[in-house]
Amino acid sequence: MLAGALIRRAGQEGGFAAVLRKGDAISGVILVQCLERGRKTGLFERVPDFSGGYHMAPCGPANDSDPDAITQYIARRMRADPDLWLIELDISEAERFAAETIC
Repeated sequence: MLAGALIRRAGQEGGFAAVLRKGDAISGVILVQCLERGRKTGLFERVPDFSGGYHMAPCGPANDSDPDAITQYIARRMRADPDLWLIELDISEAERFAAETIC
């Protein structure tokens, strides 16, 4: 399971990761809410690429947007996709770390 691998590796590297919403183990899209020292740095989605692999793509409103806009975006995504995973990741260079681990 990719979420479990991300959580374990973050802990091993001195970071923190938590599942905020558990989705379907096989077909669930993974959203990663990236933080660095508690400060939100972005929201990213694991998406397929043309080479047959995956990459982390930014999604949702801009990071400097109203915090409610991000919350509303996540709520809309969860309503539209009940299989969605939401993972909070707090570690240095969280986007890169997530890409290395689950892509």
